[in-house]
Amino acid sequence: MKGENFTVVIRVDRSPQEVYDAVNDVRSWWSGEIDGPTDRLGGVWTYRYQDLHRSTQKVTTLEPGKKVVWHVEDADLSFVKDRKEWNGTDIVFDIAKKGGQTELRFTHVGLRPTIQCYGDCSGAWTFYIQDSLQKRIVNGKGSPNPKERKSKKK
Repeated sequence: MKGENFTVVIRVDRSPQEVYDAVNDVRSWWSGEIDGPTDRLGGVWTYRYQDLHRSTQKVTTLEPGKKVVWHVEDADLSFVKDRKEWNGTDIVFDIAKKGGQTELRFTHVGLRPTIQCYGDCSGAWTFYIQDSLQKRIVNGKGSPNPKERKSKKK
């Protein structure tokens, strides 16, 4: 459907709090340079991956064991014509108990099939959520392209 936001869902045999903690440990599952606090309400942090992607996120929602939301305040995606496609979008992690498992529903609100980066960005998010973040949740260690990842805590 053309107007739908990109969403991917995983289910894991971990508690909602464990999933929440893993989401907030961004450096363990998302490659690139991350500078600033990713786990504080109101925290502003930057993400940079090579010369392809730079963005500034603000943590707008932190509900332990339930929800995390990052608002993209500014972005520069060098691989698309409209380099600011992510500006004003929200990256949402909804966490809920479903039967004997915990469901993580990831939605990038504003990442729709009608924008140019949808193919590349949805593919990258699928990898990071279904592979790297899921490994971080289940095994304690993600797989965020470690040779390319540099992060600074603040």
